[in-house]
Amino acid sequence: MLRLPAFQFHAPETAADAARILAEDPANTRVVAGGTDLWPNMKRRHQGAKTIVSLRSIPEMSGICVDDEGGVIIGATTTLDQITRNETVQEKYPTLVKAIASISSPVLRNTGTIGGNLCLDTRCTYYNQNEEWRRSISYCMKAEGEVCWVAPSSPRCWAVSSGDSVPMLCALGAEITLHSTEGERIVPLAELFNDDGMHYLTKRPDEILTRVRIPAPSGERTGWWKLRRRGSIDYGVLSVAVAGWCSGETTDRIEIWLGSVGSTPVRCSESIDHLIGKPLTAETIAEAAALARKGDGANPLGNTDFAPQWRGKMIEKYVDAVLREVAGLPVERLVPHHGS
Repeated sequence: MLRLPAFQFHAPETAADAARILAEDPANTRVVAGGTDLWPNMKRRHQGAKTIVSLRSIPEMSGICVDDEGGVIIGATTTLDQITRNETVQEKYPTLVKAIASISSPVLRNTGTIGGNLCLDTRCTYYNQNEEWRRSISYCMKAEGEVCWVAPSSPRCWAVSSGDSVPMLCALGAEITLHSTEGERIVPLAELFNDDGMHYLTKRPDEILTRVRIPAPSGERTGWWKLRRRGSIDYGVLSVAVAGWCSGETTDRIEIWLGSVGSTPVRCSESIDHLIGKPLTAETIAEAAALARKGDGANPLGNTDFAPQWRGKMIEKYVDAVLREVAGLPVERLVPHHGS
């Protein structure tokens, strides 16, 4: 049986108190809500901490409400299951519900939180192993070693960002609130992520993600698909999220985001630029899908399930399929099963 290491445990009742405890020693303190990622990582000695700060007793960090502008605010400790069952979220953001409902299994969605999914640790084939296995290869760069075994000549870590809610929330223009002893700051969710498997978040170590806000729907059409080996439990090896705003046949604005293909969620800038001002036809969609595979840093490596070359080809196929779905065109392949 894998056991947790010893640590001090705090359960503050306000975000201010949690931030105060975190600020005392941010390098050796971790916050936890559902714990579906942190506890296994600590048991396998991927992560350690002298102090753990639980956020589950903080009322202000939980729940779902609609703000004055019609947007939805979700507290960071709101469970994934609560989000998928919420009628307001179902009505306003059905594709987000689809993405969140695909995460892991019902048991873990009952415990895991939206804040935890946004801050999910990066992972790869070499990192997500037990202590003995990692020691046998002299560890990897992300865990005590000096080499990224995914790309041994690379000076950086290539572990993968796999938060399934992230691409859709980025496509919808979500913002997050970060709380510290210095106060609060609001930033676009897309700015939370850094393209480095080790230093994958841009927030400061003394900051706590307290809530996420999604703008009010404004007529966008959305789509989301996920690729993984099994229909549930498994982490994805690719997800595609699209939100498009059209007037008539013209694409006024569109967001295309990929997940699980790099150390950060990937915005398909070249594909987006190609589609602006054009109709979503089979031809323009196929061209945009090809651009998504070739550019924007969407370059899968041997850091997770399936061969990298095949995963790269699936980027083109999945972007094409999701864009066709958004455009109301026939989808020329079977829709993946996202049930649990």
